[in-house]
Amino acid sequence: MPLRAKITNPAYRAQSASMMPDAYAECKELLGDDPDDVLFNTLYGVRTIQLNRPKKYNALNSSMIRKIIPRLKEYQKSALASIIIIGGAGPKAFCAGGDVSHLANDIATNGDTGRSASKTYFGLEYKLDHLIATYPKPYIAYLDGITMGGGVGLSVHAPIRIATENTVFAMPETGIGFFPDVGGSFFLPRLEGQIGTYLALTSSTLRGVQALYAGIATHYIDSSVLSNLTARLSELVFKDYSDLRSRLLIIDRTIEEFNTGLPSNDYKPQLAGNLRIAIDHCFQYDTVEAIISTLEKERDGAATPVQVKEWAGQTLKQLAEKSPTSLKVTLRQMRVGGTWNTSETFRREYHIAAQFMQHPDFVTGVSARLLHKPPTKPQWQPPDLKSVTNEDVESFFKIEEGEEGLRLSSEGQDYERYPFLSDLGLPREEHVEEMVKSRRELERKGLVDAMVEAKDGKIGVREKVEEVVGRRCGEDGEGKIFWRG
Repeated sequence: MPLRAKITNPAYRAQSASMMPDAYAECKELLGDDPDDVLFNTLYGVRTIQLNRPKKYNALNSSMIRKIIPRLKEYQKSALASIIIIGGAGPKAFCAGGDVSHLANDIATNGDTGRSASKTYFGLEYKLDHLIATYPKPYIAYLDGITMGGGVGLSVHAPIRIATENTVFAMPETGIGFFPDVGGSFFLPRLEGQIGTYLALTSSTLRGVQALYAGIATHYIDSSVLSNLTARLSELVFKDYSDLRSRLLIIDRTIEEFNTGLPSNDYKPQLAGNLRIAIDHCFQYDTVEAIISTLEKERDGAATPVQVKEWAGQTLKQLAEKSPTSLKVTLRQMRVGGTWNTSETFRREYHIAAQFMQHPDFVTGVSARLLHKPPTKPQWQPPDLKSVTNEDVESFFKIEEGEEGLRLSSEGQDYERYPFLSDLGLPREEHVEEMVKSRRELERKGLVDAMVEAKDGKIGVREKVEEVVGRRCGEDGEGKIFWRG
């Protein structure tokens, strides 16, 4: 029987609160919190966290956050807790996002009081996301189902992120008058090429194994074996002196024991070839207007491949539906977020989120898209891109002297690049480039085989490397490959 999230011992509650750093002082249950919206369980050295609001697609609310943070801190101190696994209840979602419908309704009903409550919520959420991003023990996320918004914050900063055939990933914030938060400033600009900017602006979805190829997930397995994987992970025993990297590599090899192969359909990368070239070309610019102009040229170009023409037309339609303010703020976010470390990311996003709570587009977007049945077209303010000035955009990023910021724990190790990027997940383009330039004697097949072998035959490596080689490499007269630059 899963342990209930509610802690009933008042002495334990007081002791737990006193042991927490000041940053987490307010992260304790309140009297009206649902006792069962998060379930915790123990299986030998594994500690599982199950989001338990399946009728709400496990949407994340303050009650859930107030349970998860103390448990993570407890597990961090416990010598008996070796691995933490987070997943969602029900067949449809890991976590479909933060409960923004509640926030928008609160603002619309209560004005400044609702805005203050929303700011408090985002502060709690970002503290949890930062804790996950800097957690000193193996933390694994099962992205089995819809994984959007707040659900991305619970998972994408984990060193191990497992996609299944049910995974549906997206950052839909620009469509509701918001911005890709929960650390989107950190992980999106660090995806390959302009994939992060494309996903941030358009809210496009990645399904199943495509999340692996894009770098959102580090592993892909069939959902039918997740429970067996959890049981297998519970059998692992780490040496006391093993560091985090060593433990993650053991877990990585253990997950591969459950490799059931790629899905029979859509098993190759979709953001690939001419389409990937077009994404990198169109989304490289620093203004939304320039991006749209380039997309229009791709759509109307006589020499543009049919696939790219169709994609460009669809992408223009997607952008036309978004909040103009959100688009411009998000693009700016993508360009500056690549220089922020983890702490700065969440502190900056806390400020940006507070500015959006003051902007009419958030309530307008959430009301039109999520609260109205059927959904309606939002009436954005301002209504078009030309009416959103550079000063308007910069106001979201400018922090006034003396402004109260987000207090984060200093216990975790901040970083500017995910620390286990080269150890876990699929090879990135820079890894392929390095191999091509250092092994000039290799032909195409030899290079691909060498990289698959270096990753111990990990699922998806061959398909990913073949795509990169096909797009970025050429062959000389002797069949040896070279990097096009």
